[in-house]
Amino acid sequence: MATKIVLIVGPTAVGKTALSVALARQFNGEIISGDSMQVYRGLNIGTAKVTPSEKKGIPHHLIDIRQINERFSVADFVTACRAQIQAITARGALPFIVGGTGFYLQALLDNFKLGNDQYEQNEKIREKWRNFSQQYGKEQLWQHLAQIDPVAAKKIPQNNERRVIRALEVFEKTGHLFSEQNDMASSEFEPLIIGLNTERKLLYERIEKRVDLMLAAGLVEEAHTLYVAGGEQLQAGHGIGYQEFFPYFRGEISLAQAVAALKKNSRHYAKRQLTWFRNKMDVNWFDLVTKDDESDKIKTLIKNWR
Repeated sequence: MATKIVLIVGPTAVGKTALSVALARQFNGEIISGDSMQVYRGLNIGTAKVTPSEKKGIPHHLIDIRQINERFSVADFVTACRAQIQAITARGALPFIVGGTGFYLQALLDNFKLGNDQYEQNEKIREKWRNFSQQYGKEQLWQHLAQIDPVAAKKIPQNNERRVIRALEVFEKTGHLFSEQNDMASSEFEPLIIGLNTERKLLYERIEKRVDLMLAAGLVEEAHTLYVAGGEQLQAGHGIGYQEFFPYFRGEISLAQAVAALKKNSRHYAKRQLTWFRNKMDVNWFDLVTKDDESDKIKTLIKNWR
């Protein structure tokens, strides 16, 4: 049987942390951070790392597992995340993967063979079928799979666009049926993807307020510590929330200019995140900011899915 996991995705400042803790408390869950920056010890403010009080006793994983001078690749994430999913499931709990880089999460769900030269080619195939689905609909996409591989189509629901595309990709890439591959085996996950978002103007206001709160909490000092440690040459120093301050520390721009760059980059990153999740994942979208009953809808969705 496929391993059930819940993913909670979306831009910053829309309530992912609070929602994930509430859901984990209700559904006997444990939380895995899907964020490539929260793995670094000492980078707490700029990464919006969950605080001890916010955890409310819920176990959190893949946080503070690297020093700032160490690398953390997508392959590292997939390996570590799979191990945590297995351990959490073995304890009878439900894994919640929260936040994160879209590519990291897609690599986990689609079992990418990382570190080879075929990723770009595979992505072109996936993009072709995503465009097909947008033009003709998910049903026609599924019907195309049913003609090629009826065994796989019987096991994949029509509305699971990601899995249908994965099956078509495997056939196009290898010439072999998806139903004959290991991808169809029980090691595959059964994900429920919950996305949080809100109206764009309100989202951008919340992002800018989040930046102001980070500054008040000591973000500049945290960024300077990273800078002194050689942050410009480190993977940890490439994250939004830190790299914007390096020119300020070098005396090239003012603090106000650095803050303005941070707010702009944060808005642009949120837009890129939303584009990725909308185009490449089967997400159930909710707005917890403006709609009071959305959390109840999310809980009902999980109850029915389980």
